[in-house]
Amino acid sequence: MEIKVVPHGIDAEKLERIAFILKTVAHPVRLGIISLLESNKELTVTDICETIQTEQSLTSHHLNTMKLKGILNSRKKGRNVFYSLKEKDVTQIIRCLDNCGCNM
Repeated sequence: MEIKVVPHGIDAEKLERIAFILKTVAHPVRLGIISLLESNKELTVTDICETIQTEQSLTSHHLNTMKLKGILNSRKKGRNVFYSLKEKDVTQIIRCLDNCGCNM
């Protein structure tokens, strides 16, 4: 069954994009990285690891996944890679879920 239009005028393409973003960020480490990058313009892997207390290999994996899926930007400067939010609206989704009182 193919969904073309749902109530409130959201089309199938937009629903697919929303689902894609939710699947991409649906991990505690990824949510922590996004929250951290919301309040910091850009950070290195080391900065992120120290702040959210995760291993560098695990953090790098999550950063790379979110970069490949279009959630994050990265830029290299010397030996460091700096990450920033590309899909800034994703923080609104997180705030909304945090404020909804959904049996949390």
